Amino acid sequence: MKTINMLSKADTVQGQGVLSAHDEQVNLVKQDLSNEYEIMENKIKLCDIMHYHTINFRYFLSLPFAKIKGKTVGYVHFLPETLEKSIHLPIGIKQIFYWYVIRFYKSMDYLVTVNPYFIKRLASYGISSDKVTYIPNFVSSELFYPLPVSSKSDLRKKYGLDEHKFTILCVGQLQIRKGIIDFIKIAKKLKDVQFIWAGTFAFGKISDGYDEIKKIVNNPPSNVKFVGLIKREDMNELYNLSDVMFLPSFEELFPMTILESMNCGIPILLRDIEIYEDILFDFYLRGKNIDDFISIISRLRTDQEYYHNASQLSLKGHDFYSKEHVSKMWAEFYQKVTQDQKIKRNIGKKYSIYRP
Repeated sequence: MKTINMLSKADTVQGQGVLSAHDEQVNLVKQDLSNEYEIMENKIKLCDIMHYHTINFRYFLSLPFAKIKGKTVGYVHFLPETLEKSIHLPIGIKQIFYWYVIRFYKSMDYLVTVNPYFIKRLASYGISSDKVTYIPNFVSSELFYPLPVSSKSDLRKKYGLDEHKFTILCVGQLQIRKGIIDFIKIAKKLKDVQFIWAGTFAFGKISDGYDEIKKIVNNPPSNVKFVGLIKREDMNELYNLSDVMFLPSFEELFPMTILESMNCGIPILLRDIEIYEDILFDFYLRGKNIDDFISIISRLRTDQEYYHNASQLSLKGHDFYSKEHVSKMWAEFYQKVTQDQKIKRNIGKKYSIYRP
């Protein structure tokens, strides 16, 4: 039986999508591909496939040894331009770190990205599209699912919210790129709506916009509640007590929060950016600016048919990114990796019999 070693240090930073994506992918593969592969996690062992979920330097040092036994697979969760809007580093350290990120990706035999948009972005760094495979994120329906409408009132009381007000939820790290400034401006204009932000400064004081955002968190508008970092096992409650999932980010790959919201069937409102086009299709509502967002939220509040249709779009998105669909993609990908490994080993055997 072929072996796969899943390597990740994503749990060192709580509240980030990389950790959720890792957990979901590993659980999916363990459930659906265990008859074909022996799946290990963070084992000090060389396997047929060494799957790196994070780019730790220790992993980089292990690559020459990993390639002796099998093939290396790297997960692309970010690029320098996305990090630019997430963390603030001194210029010298930033240049070295960004160089390292690309060097790590270039060292992989294969790369997997959760958004096909990043294939061409990787190509701009000299990484051939032939080594990059698109496989979307996945969220388990056992963790995220619709709760009875009757429970919404009790859940709002649990989190100290008005049980009658229209409720907008945003889930994400506290960073400028997440659109938090627009989020606050919209809340100030829609005073009869309550806004919730779940998430914190995942990277502490080096988070982009830390000082400005910290002032907002310490003194938010009366209709805005920052609930901090919520355990993932409790997030289903937060989605279900909300009327809309609103993520005004300027830069994303494929947020796990969108898939989690889809599972719960609540409307999704996002900024109209190119990166969503090939993964979310028509499963969401979109706006370009504050005025657009206010108009859409206002209509969702007052137009029941519009709200129902938006909920149905979200559920269609959930159906599209089904467990069966994503599991099949991983099965085909790992099969390709192991077959390529077998072909190259056979070639090596063929030429090893030659003696000059």
